[in-house]
Amino acid sequence: MLQNVLPDEIRQHIENHNWQHLVRIRAGWPDYDIVAPEVADFMPELTKTDRVLFFRALPRDLAVEVFAYLDGDMTETLLHELTDAETRHILAELDPDDRTELLGELPGQVTQRLLNMLSPEDLREARKLLGYPEESVGRIMTPDYVAIKPDWTIARSIEHIRERGHESETLAIVYITDYSGRLVDALSLQRLILAEPDKLVQDIMDYSFISVSAYEDQEEAVRAMRKYDRLVLPVVDSVGVLLGIITSDDVLDVAEEEATEDFHRQAAVAPLKRSYWEVTIWTLFRSRIGWLAGLIVVNLLSSGVIAAFEEVLAAYVALAFFIPLIIDTGGNAGSQSAMLMIRSISTGDIRLNQWGRVVFKELVIGLIIGVVLGVMGMALGTWRGGVQVGLIVLLTLTCIIVVTNFIGMILPFVLTRLKMDPAIASGPLITSVADAVGLIIYFSFAVLILQTG
Repeated sequence: MLQNVLPDEIRQHIENHNWQHLVRIRAGWPDYDIVAPEVADFMPELTKTDRVLFFRALPRDLAVEVFAYLDGDMTETLLHELTDAETRHILAELDPDDRTELLGELPGQVTQRLLNMLSPEDLREARKLLGYPEESVGRIMTPDYVAIKPDWTIARSIEHIRERGHESETLAIVYITDYSGRLVDALSLQRLILAEPDKLVQDIMDYSFISVSAYEDQEEAVRAMRKYDRLVLPVVDSVGVLLGIITSDDVLDVAEEEATEDFHRQAAVAPLKRSYWEVTIWTLFRSRIGWLAGLIVVNLLSSGVIAAFEEVLAAYVALAFFIPLIIDTGGNAGSQSAMLMIRSISTGDIRLNQWGRVVFKELVIGLIIGVVLGVMGMALGTWRGGVQVGLIVLLTLTCIIVVTNFIGMILPFVLTRLKMDPAIASGPLITSVADAVGLIIYFSFAVLILQTG
């Protein structure tokens, strides 16, 4: 793993545990941004003693970078192995958003121990960031940004940027705030540099900017960055005061986590907070058993429907041939509709107040698809069981696709309105519900047509 990025000499010293010589050749380490993820992946392979000695041999800046890339369990393990002084240095050097993420993931006792190691300024900052709801924008923002005032000259603003720029996570965008801290504009650094030095900042302002609330869900930040094609977004409070910024690297992490959660829920698996190899067999068992047990209860409805129409099924055996076709088609149609709605709601393509238009559109689509598939099913039904069975299959497929299409469409809307993840309306859930609904429709038409025919 390390062969791709580390020079042979450094790799050989690691294998020979020659930590003192590693310290002496620190200047020979490659670019930290490239090495840090690889070194973080390498850390768990070392023994406790080797891990501590290796980490202490790293250049100080690289050690901080590596620490930010470590997984949750490895982070906690290393914190227990380092001295308080070493831990205090790492915490002080971490970016505020990385520090907040670390403190939010660790057990309460470990978090409190680390908070006690922070400087008064960092402690106030960490507690302020930790006060925002879990998975809110406030949890991933950083207060490291550059802000200037509208009545400053361009020359004064650029001088301020030179003085404070090294503390900012990005200089691509410079923010303009009034004297009460409210955000009034966001300008590119290029626009400032190209302006005349004696002009005032307010002379080149257009008062056009995109911001997100610190209390918004992190997914809103993902949507905003995607929609407006921004690499950085300002974060404000309820009255518009600038609190911090979030950058594209923070949002990419959130997007990956949210996509993973959606995939898990759509497969009827409770979302895993860590990678597959980090979680135990017991955790994987608990993440799956709940949904599967619940779906068994739902599937009992299908068994109950078949039992209720047992006499009809015994009298017309040909009906049994079409049961798999009916329930599978209904489940597939419902799953298609649900997946379309889940994705469209997640990306903001469909808003909650548009549910009426969506209902009409999906009902029309369901009816057209139902008729087409119903005609196909009628031909098969007539061949296997006669005209009456063919008519039953036609009416059933038409109705079940309309109904399951509606269920698959409306359930994500209902869940979103209830402040729940629409991905809960997963394929297995929709399929199980569609099975019971499809059988009720199927046997109802069978009774109506066969017993009155």
